[in-house]
Amino acid sequence: MRARLHRLALAGLTVAAALFPDAAALATPAASAVGADGGLGADFLWGVAASGSQSEGHAPDSNWTRYIAANPGWDAYENAVDFHTRYAQDIALAAGLGAKVFRVGIEWARVQPTPETWDENAFAFYEAVVDTILDAGMHPMLTLDHWVYPGWVADQGGWNNPGIVEQWLASARMVVDRFADRKPVWVTINEPVAYIMHEVRQNATDAAAMLDRVTQAHNEIYDYIHRVQPDAMVTSNVGYVAGAEAEVNGPLIDRIRDRLDFIGIDYYFGLEDPGSDAMAAASDGSAAPPIGMWNLPIRPEGIYFALQHYARQFPDKQLWIVENGMPTEEGMPRADGYTRSAHLRDTVYWLQRARADGIRIMGYNYWSITDNYEWGSYTPRFGLYTVDVRTDPGLTRRPTDAVDTYRRIIATGGVPAAYRPTRGPSDCALVDPPASCDQPVTVP
Repeated sequence: MRARLHRLALAGLTVAAALFPDAAALATPAASAVGADGGLGADFLWGVAASGSQSEGHAPDSNWTRYIAANPGWDAYENAVDFHTRYAQDIALAAGLGAKVFRVGIEWARVQPTPETWDENAFAFYEAVVDTILDAGMHPMLTLDHWVYPGWVADQGGWNNPGIVEQWLASARMVVDRFADRKPVWVTINEPVAYIMHEVRQNATDAAAMLDRVTQAHNEIYDYIHRVQPDAMVTSNVGYVAGAEAEVNGPLIDRIRDRLDFIGIDYYFGLEDPGSDAMAAASDGSAAPPIGMWNLPIRPEGIYFALQHYARQFPDKQLWIVENGMPTEEGMPRADGYTRSAHLRDTVYWLQRARADGIRIMGYNYWSITDNYEWGSYTPRFGLYTVDVRTDPGLTRRPTDAVDTYRRIIATGGVPAAYRPTRGPSDCALVDPPASCDQPVTVP
């Protein structure tokens, strides 16, 4: 999610330079150019994803309700897509695809509205959500922190407050105790480095201190989950940054690498062409303004290199694409003509290429089952089902062209062996250099 930020690579490198001035680039191996094997197998975990605050609506006081109020240029939150009321409908839509996994978040701000109070109605809501996922024949993937914490924690400084770690752990342990018997897959903290970037921007958070604290939170709750649910699968998913992953997420991974049961990867964008209009300076020499997320460069073969990067670092662990998708602007097609359906098929082709090359990929979650509140705006649309929050009071879920495509992919275990991508590989320098240029992938 996902970390779909304007100029993500540049912003990530800026924060990484402050956090990790001595970080060395990790070596990334090359890819072979073998053909797709025609399927990912019956055990492959096809899923969909959503998050708490972005989808639920009826939001309690939190750091994000305050950020929205403090940024007049952002869209008003309203009730997002009202997953809080319509969760059964959205879970049924996922089950209708044949999905095996449904990822949701358990919002700290909802379950602990004050330091002394746990909201039993909030826990009952999440129990109903998880039980509905299970009843629909899917497995729950639960996120403990998707960038949102209670307003009372914000009053104490958020992640600037050293006491937040014990507060966070107290809430997380409560959630684990309530849900461990349902055997979920656990995501501790969503995209920690992207989370840090947001907190630096919105709350003047000390980046290095927050890194220390989220590392401690992840490591301690990992151990606790395994005491309560010994066979649990636990990760903290990284927001992959093409061309800079080693510098941006590498030092975080080094701190938590012994407490990851699988490697969760979120992959969205490649690199911008330096000759594009988006990168051109204004006539006065100033930098070009940020472009819309829906115009950021989509390079589906980059997911191969993201998987390859972590397969070489963790040869004994399986990999899971925890988030992947493609943004569009409102209900409009992308300017480059790339459709959601074509992007999904092309992406699955590269997953199959990775599997054929021996990469141990176990699952894939599409971000997202419906459109949602994309951290300040309803304009970027990621949903398999689109929702016009600003113009449709009924919040109708309307299928995109990718719905039938994903249903067929899940039913057959991938794209056919004869499939070739709609969009061929880009210039290697725009995918994930240096790895993508050391031995670029080709399409047979």
